[in-house]
Amino acid sequence: MQPTGPSSSSRPRIRVPERLIWQGKIGPAFWTVASLISLTINIVLIVVLFIVAQNLFAITGTLETHLIEGLNIRFNQLDNAQIKTTVIVEDTIQVNDEIPVVFDLPLQQNTTVTLTRDTPVKKALVYLNGTPVPTDIILRKGTSLDIALNLTVPVDQTVPVVLEVPVKMEVPVDIALKQTSLHDPFYELQEKVLQPYVELLEELPHGWGDTAVCKPAFTGWFCKIFLGAP
Repeated sequence: MQPTGPSSSSRPRIRVPERLIWQGKIGPAFWTVASLISLTINIVLIVVLFIVAQNLFAITGTLETHLIEGLNIRFNQLDNAQIKTTVIVEDTIQVNDEIPVVFDLPLQQNTTVTLTRDTPVKKALVYLNGTPVPTDIILRKGTSLDIALNLTVPVDQTVPVVLEVPVKMEVPVDIALKQTSLHDPFYELQEKVLQPYVELLEELPHGWGDTAVCKPAFTGWFCKIFLGAP
């Protein structure tokens, strides 16, 4: 006798993916959908976390190597640097002084002198008709006499000197910055401004091998194979 219900060929067929979600009951279907959504979100979050971590490692390395460490090296070089140059000095120096002058002046020359008063000359020889006659004579005031000077004149006096002396010179300069007042600012920048950031960046992970996830032995193999950790 033939069955009176609908034939098996007329029943709606449920495909396998739909059967996994809908099993004819609301409760299991809800939990199945919620599980799929949760799994999808977790996979997306893991991918996003992986990408963010990779970028964070790159940013940390860049900051430590190129910025903080570079600034620390440059400040250290500046502190140990030297200023070497040549300064051109061009000015006018005014000299206002007195110079003592002490020396002996030898004087040897022929000259003519004029008598300023009547000068008596005793026992002078006067030639009369070629005959020398000793007598006393008086040379009148205003008489000119040719004489030969041979004497030493001592000179001792002070000469005032007022001069304007132009000065132009090249002065070499070699100054170590560590010995100047610039040493303290450079030291403060290194020790109190940059050093805390250097220590902070050294403590941050620079790769997957430095993270707490990859340090245990049971997860280390996973990080080496899939994340390239050393």
